[in-house]
Amino acid sequence: MKKKDAVVSMCISALLCALGIIIPMFMPKIWIPPMSFTLASHVPIFIAMFISPASAIMVTVVTSIGFALSMPLVVALRAASHLVFVLVGAFLLKKSGSILQSMRTATPYGLLLAILHGACESVVVTAFYFTGNGSESWYESGYVVSVLLLVGLGTVVHSMVDFGIAVAVWKPLCPMLHIPVSAKMRTWTAS
Repeated sequence: MKKKDAVVSMCISALLCALGIIIPMFMPKIWIPPMSFTLASHVPIFIAMFISPASAIMVTVVTSIGFALSMPLVVALRAASHLVFVLVGAFLLKKSGSILQSMRTATPYGLLLAILHGACESVVVTAFYFTGNGSESWYESGYVVSVLLLVGLGTVVHSMVDFGIAVAVWKPLCPMLHIPVSAKMRTWTAS
């Protein structure tokens, strides 16, 4: 990567970090303990994945720190668990940058990431649940409802919504970027 491209990529990543911290402050939220849903909160991470693995890691780490400074520990650790699906997604895109060019390939890719996302967040909340560090409402609802349905399945749905938003933003944005990116987006076809 040329020095100029590296600087531009770093600046875009920094802007995505800022968005990743700002979005949870202002976007609509649904809070059903132990789950919190903030519309578009994962969009900066997905867009960073579309750029490069380095960008994805940077944005994920910085946004996790942002959550750690403003949210309960369980939420911050859920944010830190994003590193797993981000690394998988970023390296898959690095290997095959055409994944997002077709709905036929983008949908299973997004679903794979959503399932990893939901599983990782469920593991974090499970650790809190079984060590007795959850709130009373978690235990009143039970493990299946609190952790598996709200966190696990809820995160899968939330992740797919944010993935869809990220792809919708990326499609018109990608041709304007004059840096090497992992996810090429020339056209979107139904095939």
